[in-house]
Amino acid sequence: MYGGYGMGGGGLIWLLVLAALLVVPFWRILPRNGIPSWVALVAIIPLGALILLWVVAFKDQLDGGKA
Repeated sequence: MYGGYGMGGGGLIWLLVLAALLVVPFWRILPRNGIPSWVALVAIIPLGALILLWVVAFKDQLDGGKA
């Protein structure tokens, strides 16, 4: 029905592409905010990217207000 490109190998490829699209930007942004690069792997977990965005956005308040 899908010509061999259903949720088998094709689905796995799409998941890997989406994971790379999420992790690479965080890998570059997090060190600029004083957070280790490996924490970008949290973006693979559902809602992990959203949590990382909040951490980056409010990092100055978490550090005690120093900017």
